[in-house]
Order: sequence, then structure tokens, then C-alpha cells
Amino acid sequence: MTEPSLELARPEDAHTRAEWERAAAAVLRKSGRLRDDDPDELVEELLTRTTLDGIAIPPLGLPGGAPPTVRPQRAGGWDIRAMVDHPDPARANEDALAELAGGATSLWVRADEATDLATVLAGVMLDLAPVVLEAPTGALAAGTAFLAAHAGRELHRDTNLGADPLGAMLRGLPIAPDEGEAELAGLAGLARGAGIRAIVVDATAAHDLGASDVQELGWSIAVGVAYLRMLTDRGLSVAEAADLIEFRYAATDRQFETIAKLRAARRLWCSVLEHSGAGGTVEQRQHAVSSRPMLSKYDAYVNMLRGTVAAFAAGVGGAEAVTVLPFDAANGRPEAFGRRIARNLSHLLIDESHVAVVADPAGGAHAVERLTADLATAGWAEFQTLEAEWERGEGLDGFRDRIAAVVDRREEQIARRQQPITGLSEFPNLGERLPEREPDPVADSVRRYGASFEALRDEPAARPVFLATLGPVAQHTARATFAANLLAAGGVPVEVAGASATPADLLASYQGQPVVCLAGTDRAYAEWGEAATQALRDAGASYVVIAGRPVAYADDSCALGADALAFLSRVRKELR
Repeated sequence: MTEPSLELARPEDAHTRAEWERAAAAVLRKSGRLRDDDPDELVEELLTRTTLDGIAIPPLGLPGGAPPTVRPQRAGGWDIRAMVDHPDPARANEDALAELAGGATSLWVRADEATDLATVLAGVMLDLAPVVLEAPTGALAAGTAFLAAHAGRELHRDTNLGADPLGAMLRGLPIAPDEGEAELAGLAGLARGAGIRAIVVDATAAHDLGASDVQELGWSIAVGVAYLRMLTDRGLSVAEAADLIEFRYAATDRQFETIAKLRAARRLWCSVLEHSGAGGTVEQRQHAVSSRPMLSKYDAYVNMLRGTVAAFAAGVGGAEAVTVLPFDAANGRPEAFGRRIARNLSHLLIDESHVAVVADPAGGAHAVERLTADLATAGWAEFQTLEAEWERGEGLDGFRDRIAAVVDRREEQIARRQQPITGLSEFPNLGERLPEREPDPVADSVRRYGASFEALRDEPAARPVFLATLGPVAQHTARATFAANLLAAGGVPVEVAGASATPADLLASYQGQPVVCLAGTDRAYAEWGEAATQALRDAGASYVVIAGRPVAYADDSCALGADALAFLSRVRKELR
């Protein structure tokens, strides 16, 4: 019996970069993205993706001397944190107990100064299950009430009173700077007396407004540093102040960016503490929550897949606690089924897929290390910009303006379907029935990435578009499918002519719709597209669209890369 080789690859299996470029170029030439006379080296440029922050993500992760990252210290599975936010304390208590019985290991409780936290947390073993409060407009009152209601009871070390006045200000809530600083100091004193944490630097306050990964990083570090200054000015050491802080980041379905963002955040905070004299005595504790803006209220079950990718990325990125928002969170207040699925995503990843067995599984991968380094560099620059603005007394306006610029770039990509949203801008189902849920003000406070398409779907077109399919099914199906899906993304149904050979065949199916869309091959367009258009106009069509490149005899066209939202708005106007 031959002994197995210990070589990672046999010599004949080793390949050069030039060989990869040649193989990749062959594929791109077949798809038309590369001409025959273009050099193979162009594949690098064609396949490199650029983030909204302008960071290039190349197709190959090659050694590039990226500095080593700060490894996560989490051992084993992460804390599965469930959100409890029902305004009725008794209902909130039912949710809390159901979450813990179903496998959640901590609770994230939304509250205000009037919330009956004793009722909300009745029956919860607070020494085993950490509770993290979020009360943006009444953090000191909520924290005081929480400790008073559970005086004498042992609290888990990771319990957090949840102060974040700057995050509340970014969300536009009525918090005065002096009031926020006093609140922060008061909660810090209470937390130190109880042996728990006091502060959550909630970077999702920026993310929910549409911020990029770099802006989210810069905001979190700037806010963390501001809180360190506030607390050290009141007599705490840097290490004591840092020990009171937890960070919350958004996890999206862009897994590598999320992994790298969490790793970059850890590196940046470590750098802050080292420069502040705290050394390596305090680690950044991270809570990752799946993104609200990435969710869609249409085809909501696809959100389960988005949540799975986000949870995987959060776990691989090293977050100590992970919250997966229920798939129906964009439709209103989630129900028990959505909550159960959200919890079980983490259990699946931890217990069945063993994702948490290895610490920092992405560590050493050149592509991830490079992206981590690039995000950290850009995040530090954003942090310095915020610091300079705050020193000049400029407040948050400059940061909001930069976020608005990112939102505009993202909107442009979504409108052109360069950043597709499955079930909404791509492959929509016009016949679906949305999940019916109780109203949830939290869901309504976040502008989802697909909001523009959702607005069109919310008010479906009153009349269909006539899809004039030229030629047999085999010839027109590609463009007909493209056009039908595009129109459906705007809430516009179609009526399909079917196989045809002459303008008379089209007229046999035509029912007087004002908008007509021609779908066929370029050859069919050249041979009888103009005649078909004239016949349909004579029969009552007032607006003719062609699927493909523009032609002189049509009023409009639809093709890959075009602004889908603008096109759909024009079509809906003509239908009215």
C-alpha cells in the first residue's frame, strides 16, 4: 500500500497566476465581457469589486503583507441574544421566557423610563442570562429601575445598562449633550457598584441611516473614545472605563465585508487602548446584530437566508454575542415562528456546523487579512475626521452628509440592479401575500435598502403591460423573462402574446393595453419589429418599449445596467 503524500499539491497541480488569468479570460470571452484581442491580464480589473467606500476586493487573495489582526478571544459558541421589545410588559415577559426556553442565552430588552422591568424579567435567572438594556430616551431611569427591581440578586457579568447618548443623538432623539454626559456618568457609577457594564456603543445607529462599513467603524471608535474621555475626566482609569463598554455592529449578507469589519473594529479599539495606556488588559466586546436595512418585507422568507449569512459572518468575525432578527421583522412585530427560526440559525451554526470550534477561522486568509487592513485604515481616517469635526464644534452634520452621499451611491446601484435584492428587484412574485403582523415602530424607523422598489410594489399598477413576444418561445424567452421580471419588480403585471410569426399573431392576443413591450431576438427586431410596432400602435398602443438596445421606432427600452427605477416610473406613468 502506498503511503499518502504529505504535499499540499502535486507539482503537476501547481499553477501560476498567468495560467489562472488565461483560464478566467477564456470564460469572460465566452460571455462577451472580454474581446479576443484583449490581454488576459484584464481579468483582474474586470473581476475586482469595489465597495461603497472605494475599497477594491480583487478576485484573488494574494500575499500582500497585511499586518496581523487582533484575534478574537471568544472560546466556543457565541452568546445567542434575543430581542424583547413588546410594549406590554406581560407580553414582553412571555417573549423573554419563550426565547430563553428555546435556546437564547441572553436578552436585549428595549425599554423606556416607564417600562415595568420587574414584570418584563419575572422568572428570568439573571445570574445565568445577561440582560442588555436599550432605553435611548430614558437610560438612567431604566437602569435605576432595573437595579432597584432586582436589588440583592446576583447579576451576570455581561449584563449592561445600555447607555449610548451619542447614538441616540445620531438617531435624532431629543438628548442634550450635557444631559447625555450626566446620564453616562450616573449609569457608570451604578454599573460599577453592581459589577456589570454600563455602555453600549451602538454602531447600528449609523448603519440604520445607511452608513457604509467604514463609516460604521469610524463612528464606533469616535464614540468609544468620547465615552472614555467622559469617564476618565470623572476619575476612572482608561482600563476601568473601557471595561464598562460593549460595542454593537451590524452584520449583513455580504459575509466577507462583515467578517473583516468585526476584525478591523477589534484592531482599531486595541490601538486606541494601547495609545491611551490601557495596554492589552481590556478586549473589545462585540455584539453583532443582523442588518435591518437589508431586510425586505416582500418575499420575506428570503430574509432567513440573509440572516443565516449574517450570523455566519458574525460568528466567524468573532462576535461574542449575536442577534439574528426574525425574517418577518420588516413586516411588523415578529411572531413566535420567526423568533424561533432566528434563534435556531445560531444553534445550527454552532451545534451542527461547528462554526465556533475554531477561533478566528478567517485568520491568515490573505483576502480577508487585506480587507481587514483596508477597512481598519479607512475606518481610522473616518474616526480622525469625526474627532476634528467635534473639536471644531461642528456636531453631527458633516457625518450625516457623508452618510447621505453613501446612500445616494447605494441607491444608484440598487436602481440599476447592480446590487440586486432577491424577491424584490430580482425574481419578484406579484401574487404573494405579505405576512400580516402587528405594527412595529422600530421597523418603520429604518429605511430599507429596497424601499424604492417596495414603494412601487405597495401600489401595484392598475393595468398590465402587453408583452409582444416575437417569434417562437425558444427565441423570445430570454428577453421576455427579463422584461417580465423587471416589470414585476415595479408592481406591473404582463399579459404575454406567446409564440408569433407575424404582426397579425400579436394582434390576436392584444387587448388594447396602452403600454406594449416587444421581446425577441435582434434578428426578429430587424425583420419585423417595426411592422409589429406600427400594427400595435394602430390598434391602440400609445407607448412601445423594446427589450434590448434602443431602436428608432420604439418610445423606450429596457436592458441590463439601465436605471430600472426610472424606467418603471415612466412605464407606470404611461399606464395611468
